[in-house]
Amino acid sequence: MSFNRPRRMKFGMFMAPFHRVNENPTLSMERDMRLIEHLDYLGYDEVWIGEHHSFAREIIADPVVFLAAAAQRTRQIRLGTGVTSLPYHHPFMVADRMVQVDHMTRGRAMLGVGPGALVSDAYMMGIKTVDQRRMMDESLGAIMQLLRGETVSQQTDWYTLQDARLQLASFTDPHLPVAVATAFSPAGAMAAGKHGVGMLSVAGADSEKFEQTWGWAQEAADQAGKPIDRKNWSVVVPMHIAHSREEAFNDIREGYARRAYTGDRLNNDAPEGGNLLGLPSGALEPQAERGTIIVGTPDDAIRQIEIIEERAGGIGGILMLAHEWTTTQKTNESYELFARYVAPHFQGQSQTMIANRDWIETNGATVFGGVLDAYTKAFNDSGKALPAVLQGRK
Repeated sequence: MSFNRPRRMKFGMFMAPFHRVNENPTLSMERDMRLIEHLDYLGYDEVWIGEHHSFAREIIADPVVFLAAAAQRTRQIRLGTGVTSLPYHHPFMVADRMVQVDHMTRGRAMLGVGPGALVSDAYMMGIKTVDQRRMMDESLGAIMQLLRGETVSQQTDWYTLQDARLQLASFTDPHLPVAVATAFSPAGAMAAGKHGVGMLSVAGADSEKFEQTWGWAQEAADQAGKPIDRKNWSVVVPMHIAHSREEAFNDIREGYARRAYTGDRLNNDAPEGGNLLGLPSGALEPQAERGTIIVGTPDDAIRQIEIIEERAGGIGGILMLAHEWTTTQKTNESYELFARYVAPHFQGQSQTMIANRDWIETNGATVFGGVLDAYTKAFNDSGKALPAVLQGRK
């Protein structure tokens, strides 16, 4: 399969976030914030911050509050809700808040939306699971109209809009970026296509239907008459890299076994059926072999991302799933190695530098041929004796 890679692929982080239940939540959120600051320093493009209200693993309830705080501690990284669960909110409030944050961040805000990943959240709010995707689609349609500056009147079984219009125009022209989360079903991809917005593949490439994702979005876009672009499609992948494969696997082996929702109890005392989300529960090496996660060296990461590109038929970016499978130091080093050695390969930097080095080395005799003549002339013109190191070398 052939595809056109964007001239500059985007890289960032998808921060649910995941933390162990028995840890200090105040420190966990501060650690999340410092990681975003680290990514900003390293030049990453974006970070998406999740919304969850139950189960005690993903502890950020309001990503808008979090990204607003992060905006004050960063300089250039774009900050998105990853994602705002639309059935939990009135669409007018979502649009109005995001336009405010668009101004407060000087155009660095992004709106990621979804139906709500945790069924326990919806259960506690009395929202039926079977209604969530329909509610998301209704809300997103209204939000896009509001962001475009339209006046909206709409009556549904869960919200009313009456001559609704935003009091502020967006800071970003024509409005801040919007993306829909998609996982295993066609619903998210089709919603993205229907509304002409981007996609966040939060389940990564770990699906036999992954290759069909863009087709679902394109079909819906064609039916709605909306343009979509692969550069606005990012794939979320858990990743850890180090200087060697052995080091990378050893770094995360214990932490991976205790990852959120599948093994985050200290004494393996989870009740029967504890993995309620059906997340991958296999051992580390087989999951890495499948490409469910990327573990290894920077070169390994490059190869695995190219495989994802090939399977997808072209994407716009990779988002590393935030995890705490190792120490803070090792985590920071992994992101730094990626920024130093992986990102340049996909952003048009490495190839130019390599070509320049190779050309100079190949044409060294021509390029540097006059150096000895210049040195000799300089000594002769000054009346000084030629150094021994230059004598006899002409």
